[in-house]
Amino acid sequence: MAIGNLDLTQLDRTLMTNEQKSLLNVSNVSQKEIEQLLIMRGQVQEFQMMMMKYDCALSEVRTKLEILNKELSLKNNRNPFENIKSRIKTPVSIYEKLNRKGIPFSIENIESNISDIAGCRAICSFVDDIYMVADCLKKQDDVHVLVEKDYIATPKDSGYRSLHIIIETPIFLTENKEFMKVEVQFRTIAMDFWASLEHKMKYKKDIENAELISEDLKFSADLINQLDRRMQQIRERIDAGDGKPYGMTPTEEEERADCETMEIIRREIQAEQNAARKRGKKKAE
Repeated sequence: MAIGNLDLTQLDRTLMTNEQKSLLNVSNVSQKEIEQLLIMRGQVQEFQMMMMKYDCALSEVRTKLEILNKELSLKNNRNPFENIKSRIKTPVSIYEKLNRKGIPFSIENIESNISDIAGCRAICSFVDDIYMVADCLKKQDDVHVLVEKDYIATPKDSGYRSLHIIIETPIFLTENKEFMKVEVQFRTIAMDFWASLEHKMKYKKDIENAELISEDLKFSADLINQLDRRMQQIRERIDAGDGKPYGMTPTEEEERADCETMEIIRREIQAEQNAARKRGKKKAE
């Protein structure tokens, strides 16, 4: 069996350590086993250099976002970001992602097939802050946008909402300049709250009424979207009104939000009724 450039079937197993033999179980690999694989290939330093470059690129992007946050907080008298998180994928996580794609583990395949080794998540106060800050980042002349996925305008079936962009940004080394990929996610506080809990719950096994729970999560995501829009409307009224009383006539956007909220409630009632009928059938059986 080949893993990347290394054909394990050609190795003399009598000369292999237990750690090396365990590499034959390619579906479940530990950090130590990946290190051993890199040692066997003589690619430890090359792998470390690659990960260092991604870490540097992540620092560059984080700095760009922090500068934008400082400038916009002075211009607008409020911070567009509530928090900025960043992370580098672990070697095990990188291996597992390649394995899910059916791609052998190698440095070349990592660089060609994975775009989110370096990841940054910007948690914004309001939805319009997301698009405003993302546009500011994309307009910088040393940032190349490779992919953009707007899950706010078009949510996933699960209800997940976020704006994802994959960019290339340069890092300056001693002898050259290299462009490295970084994935940047933009979410509101409410979107991040929902996504964090949904991520934890979906990995639990043997869940009863999984279909109903998925419907509940989707319903919750829709409610959170309504909350985001309501909070933005309130902020816009405060910014525009100088403390004056709100008008009694709802805006077109508010009327649309009310209709969507009623539709969400109608779907939730229907889902509960369907679940009750299913429970009744099970008892009857």
